Amino acid sequence: MVKLIDTHSHLNDEYFINSREAIIASLDCDNISKVFVVGYDLESSIEAINLSLKHKNVYAIIGMHPEHANAYNAEFEAFIEKNINNNKVLAIGEIGLDYYWNKDNKQIQKQVLVSQLKLAHKHKVPFIIHCRDAIGDLITILNQNKNILEFGGVVHCFNESIESYKQLSALGLKFSFGGSITFKNSKNAPELLKVVDVNDILLETDCPYLTPEPLRGKEKNQPKNVWLVLNKIAEYKNMNLETLAEITNKNVYKVFKKLTNE
Repeated sequence: MVKLIDTHSHLNDEYFINSREAIIASLDCDNISKVFVVGYDLESSIEAINLSLKHKNVYAIIGMHPEHANAYNAEFEAFIEKNINNNKVLAIGEIGLDYYWNKDNKQIQKQVLVSQLKLAHKHKVPFIIHCRDAIGDLITILNQNKNILEFGGVVHCFNESIESYKQLSALGLKFSFGGSITFKNSKNAPELLKVVDVNDILLETDCPYLTPEPLRGKEKNQPKNVWLVLNKIAEYKNMNLETLAEITNKNVYKVFKKLTNE
C-alpha cells in the first residue's frame, strides 16, 4: 500500500507535547512515510529542526509566519542562514500574508515575505506560503518578484478561487490541500479541485488544526488524517485512490529536492 506524505504539520505545537513521540512512532502503521514539521517563529522553527534530527521520517521547514512579522529581525535571518543548508531542513516557511489577524502592519508583512523569498532563492530551496484574506496582495507581490521564484513554492491549505489558482499556477507554484476541503461549508473546494491539475496537488493536515470531516469537532488533527484529505480529493476528481496517492507523492519530490539526498 502506498504511504502518504504530510507536507505541513505542526507537531512542534505545544498541544503535542505529551503525544508527539507516540504519533511519530505510529506513522508507519498509519501508512504515513514522512511528515514535514513547519515553523512559524524562532522557537517553533528550532523545535522543527530538533524533531527532524531525532526522527528519520520527520523533516523541518523554518520561517516566520506573517502573524509574527513584527518579530522578524537580523537575528532570525541569521538563524535561517545558519540552518537552511541542513539536509533535514527542506524549505523556508511558513511565510506570507495574513490580514485576518493583523491589519495594522500590512507593509511589514509584505517586507518580511519578500525578505524570506529572497533567502529561499539565495539558498535554492522552495518556500511555503500562508495566505489569509490577502490573496490579491500575495499575487501582486509574487508577480513583482518572479525572478526569485525559480526554486518553487507551495501555497498551503489552498482554498481560493479558480482564477487565483490559475494566476499562482502560472508562476510555477504548487498547492497543498488540507482538512478544510472536507468541510460542509467549503464553497470553493468542489469546483476548484475539479480544475486543479493533479500534478499541482500536495497533501497536508496543518495539524493540530483543521481536523477533516468526519472527525471535525471531535478531536484534534494529526498526520494520519491526511488520508481523509486524499479520499476527498479522489472523490472530487473521480480518481482511483492509489493512483492519486502515487501522483501526490511524486509531486512532493519534485518540489522538495533535498528528499533525494536521503
